[in-house]
Amino acid sequence: MIFAAILMAATFFTGLIWTLDKLVWGKKNPGKKQNVIIEYSKSFFPILLLVFVIRTFIVEPFKIPSGSMMPTLIAGDFIAVNKFSYGLRLPVFNIQLVPVGLPQRGEVFVFHYPVDPSIDYIKRVIGLPGDDIRYENKQLTINGEKIEQFSVGQYLYNINDYQIATADEYLVKHNDTEHSILLHDLPDRDFHFKVPEGHYLAMGDNRDNSSDSRVWGFVPEEYLVGKAWVIWLNFGEPSRIGNLIK
Repeated sequence: MIFAAILMAATFFTGLIWTLDKLVWGKKNPGKKQNVIIEYSKSFFPILLLVFVIRTFIVEPFKIPSGSMMPTLIAGDFIAVNKFSYGLRLPVFNIQLVPVGLPQRGEVFVFHYPVDPSIDYIKRVIGLPGDDIRYENKQLTINGEKIEQFSVGQYLYNINDYQIATADEYLVKHNDTEHSILLHDLPDRDFHFKVPEGHYLAMGDNRDNSSDSRVWGFVPEEYLVGKAWVIWLNFGEPSRIGNLIK
């Protein structure tokens, strides 16, 4: 959000100078050499405007900082987020200008962290407004219906350069989508929530190692950023590049 504010301010500032030059200064002194600020503003404004429009209304890059969404996303993944999927929104203030759509259950989405909106989080949509959600003995139940999960096997991953951890991987079905989750041999984090109107319940795919709605509550609709779309870069694992996020 801080970068978005800086980008918006820079675009506005250079755009103002570009406009004044076109309408006022350039007509008063045609052919006269201008100061450095005006010249740089005229040069950078079209580029800043293009970046601002693309990043604000079409697609925005994010880097995955942790393993809370493993195995779907791992630390080091650079992903593209579809900003258009949840409506056109005014940057920084996040006010919806044009409604387009809303999150669907099972989607991976990016949102402003409810505790500190200056930070962006990424999780999976588990509960929609009005849903009754239970999580008991590592089994998810939505509106009285158990969500099927099928064992895939063990999942190995590096904690650091010297330690390897093991988790149980399961395939989960949400409507017409399938994705994997990880479960560890850790104490259960049971809960029962009723999702309020205008809010969403979010959980990480790495169920036992995720700070999500079970810890800090629901995601307000006005905090939505966009739908996670594709992995466009990973320096450590190039084979992940181009993977669509499901």
